Amino acid sequence: MVDYKLIVGWFETHAVALVLYARQWLDSGEAEDVVHDVFVRLIAMQRPPHDTKAWLFRAVRNEAISKSRSFWRRKRRESNVSRDRREWFEHRVEDLIDANAAQAALATLSTEQREVVVLRIWAELSFQEIADLVGVSVSTAFERYKTALGLMKSKLQRSDHARR
Repeated sequence: MVDYKLIVGWFETHAVALVLYARQWLDSGEAEDVVHDVFVRLIAMQRPPHDTKAWLFRAVRNEAISKSRSFWRRKRRESNVSRDRREWFEHRVEDLIDANAAQAALATLSTEQREVVVLRIWAELSFQEIADLVGVSVSTAFERYKTALGLMKSKLQRSDHARR
């Protein structure tokens, strides 16, 4: 393993510059995480790289770019899923619901009910998959879903009448 004193010295010498470098691609917290991860990899090495400074900057660069790409792929995927789901609520103007009211109604459900609704609608899991995931029977998962939708419908109808 690499000598602890060498690692401490490299960290004190390069960490600030490495975080600043990683911030070209990431926010401050993620940049610090990348530098931390790179130093953990350095600690695990049997012997230090030939040019430690160059290795540190290259490793931070690679890790930061990788995390940045992952972030943007995830954002793109979430945006696509969101766009696909919007069509569920946009078929007819009179069928449109207020997203804030729907979110508020969802927030009033019990944790168990909210979990089933999210897994069924947004994760598109079957009731069998939901039951396996949360550790209940299929009929319990279905009942939670059915009850939750009924409660949400009732709350949305009350909020709709209150707005008129």
